[in-house]
Amino acid sequence: MQTAKVKVQDMASSAKEKVREGTAKMQGKTGEATARTHGDKEMAKEDTKAKKAQAVADKHQEKAEHRANAAAGHHGTTTLTGHGHHGTATTTGAGRPVPVHRHLPGVRQVHLDS
Repeated sequence: MQTAKVKVQDMASSAKEKVREGTAKMQGKTGEATARTHGDKEMAKEDTKAKKAQAVADKHQEKAEHRANAAAGHHGTTTLTGHGHHGTATTTGAGRPVPVHRHLPGVRQVHLDS
């Protein structure tokens, strides 16, 4: 399940990168079209390259965060009650509580403070 979630997040990051690159390309073309001198056109091209490189760097940073969150979530699960799978409350790796959906007789309710 965790790998599927990471793959979906990575696909979203790739889509964001494509949008950012397309935006940078259109802004670059606009900059080149409105530039009056050769120097201005070169600056517009350099800005386009820089924005595209930033989009790629952002994508890789997001992917690294996805991997780190997946690893922390997978290894950070903590069981708070010792009564088996019925009524067991857990926390995710991010520290957010996963609520208990039912109260069983003889199982102590655990209230988590955020």
